[in-house]
Amino acid sequence: MAHQEDQEVVKCTQNPACSGNAITITITDECPGDCNNDHVHFDLSGKAFGSLSKPGQEDALRKAGRINIDYQSVRCHYRAPMTFKIDDGSNPYFLAFAIEFVDGDGDIGAVAISSSNSNGWVTMQQSWGATWKVGLPTGIKGPYSVKVTTIESKTIFTVNNVIPANWSPGKKYHG
Repeated sequence: MAHQEDQEVVKCTQNPACSGNAITITITDECPGDCNNDHVHFDLSGKAFGSLSKPGQEDALRKAGRINIDYQSVRCHYRAPMTFKIDDGSNPYFLAFAIEFVDGDGDIGAVAISSSNSNGWVTMQQSWGATWKVGLPTGIKGPYSVKVTTIESKTIFTVNNVIPANWSPGKKYHG
């Protein structure tokens, strides 16, 4: 089963508008349990649908709506550093951020933060998709380091001092 931030190689197989060429997609969120009565279900963008079609058949494939695909998980290899987008609802007592560009499995299983003025890590909770949240303990101040652990391989990525002391909601910070 695909997890958020996994990458999959997909190709459309049974519609006459399908090119048979594979594309790589990134899973950004997932349904809890089955979605639309399908064990595996990908909601593809219009651009992704178009990329699966024969030239000139993009609209025909998009209009088909549901299509059968073959898929296979692949390791993520981003050309960008791990990125943390601070949620608009964050404040000095509550911090939430979405994590982008996690190499390897891409399936985030645990996140923790540590500040420059604390000893140890504070475990975050998954809010939804790739967004993680934590109530900030009194007195904890940035800059913050972030530790991300993947589900499948248990790979640990530690990005030191990635979120500055003067962080702002809506901003992105890069590892």
